[in-house]
Amino acid sequence: MPRVLLLLPTTTYRTHAFMEAAERLGVEVTAASEVASALTKLNPSGLLQLHFGDPQRAARQVVQFAEQHPIAAVVPVDDQVTVCAATICEALGLRHNSVESAQAARNKHRMRELLRQTGVPQPQYKLCSLDDDIVRIADQVQYPCVVKPLTLSGSRGVIRANTDLEFVQAIVRLDHILRSEFSESHSVAGTRSRPEHSLPVVARQFLVEDFVAGPEVALEGMLTRGELRVLALFDKPDPLDGPFFEETVYVTPSRLPVSVQADIARCTSHACRAMGLTEGPVHAELRINGGGPWIIEINPRSIGGLCSRVLRFGTGLSLEELIIRHALDGDDDPPKRENQPAGVMMIPTPRAGVLTEVRGLDQARAVPGIEKVVISAHLGQELVPLPERSLYLGFIFARAACAEDVAAALRASHGRLEFIIRPAADWGPSVDATEGV
Repeated sequence: MPRVLLLLPTTTYRTHAFMEAAERLGVEVTAASEVASALTKLNPSGLLQLHFGDPQRAARQVVQFAEQHPIAAVVPVDDQVTVCAATICEALGLRHNSVESAQAARNKHRMRELLRQTGVPQPQYKLCSLDDDIVRIADQVQYPCVVKPLTLSGSRGVIRANTDLEFVQAIVRLDHILRSEFSESHSVAGTRSRPEHSLPVVARQFLVEDFVAGPEVALEGMLTRGELRVLALFDKPDPLDGPFFEETVYVTPSRLPVSVQADIARCTSHACRAMGLTEGPVHAELRINGGGPWIIEINPRSIGGLCSRVLRFGTGLSLEELIIRHALDGDDDPPKRENQPAGVMMIPTPRAGVLTEVRGLDQARAVPGIEKVVISAHLGQELVPLPERSLYLGFIFARAACAEDVAAALRASHGRLEFIIRPAADWGPSVDATEGV
């Protein structure tokens, strides 16, 4: 029986989905995490502690582990571990994306540079630093623009500015976000934080991009030797115009004309080649307007959160099953997505505070077309919305006869939910808020 190594960040929502998929496929699993498990001694082949932040060290650990427990495939769960996965696959001699391509996908400036070199349509951009004269840059920026940190994910720190004043305010806010992120990451790693002025260069850099108008879509695909197979194309019917870019409704299949969908697939394929991505899942975000499709971001991983639950393939295979099958057999031809329109709503966090009560769940679940309402935040949890945090209260899933009915059901269900959020000061000591509840 082949063994799959799952790389599981502590913040992921998707551990259960991948473990369940592996069980259905009848494969052995080794679950790797940065956190040591008290059960490792009881299941030494099933649990492994790795240092994802040091891919070379993790690769050495896995090579040693594989001497006793051979590994047939490595599956990174979420983008925090894609570089580590590529490094491990290289060490094991498994088919994989190059380490360089995975690193480029984790650095928005490097991604932009590679796309520019091959003419992939994308926003105009400028690399800046917190050390720059921000007021001078504000005078030179073309508005509206979007400010982006280089390495954060989930739209954290992404802010639209329409004027020079808003630009300066956005940079001040981004400065605070980056310092907090660096401090927290070092605290989790068990090391002392550096003084604020000594943040590493990459943590002080950010992009300023032209804002690209038009509806946004998300493409879910699979790469085999550089050839892209589109698994699903999601419309995002809610406008994503800022100032922050919180995802909400995804609906598939897309209602865009077939010719436009073909253009989106070609643009994404072009972007993959430019990045050097060749194997495994791909998740791309694009904007569509009179200039055609524009690449906003592209990553060698599958859709995040619990959103994959909305996808079914062939006779009911999950997206996670397709990913594991492909990792084990790179020539596996994934079946087509089922025809019925489906969608998911990521329930946004409306404001900061402590979640004390959720009302209207029964009414939300009773809306025609709604399959499931999952509240992933827990009572007593401190909530921090974008752009500081990328945390959703939960997920709503729907299926219906047409895409319009799917979107309407999701919005109606969400409208029946009420989240009671008290100011943190009224609640008492802060409760740790993580992305992967």
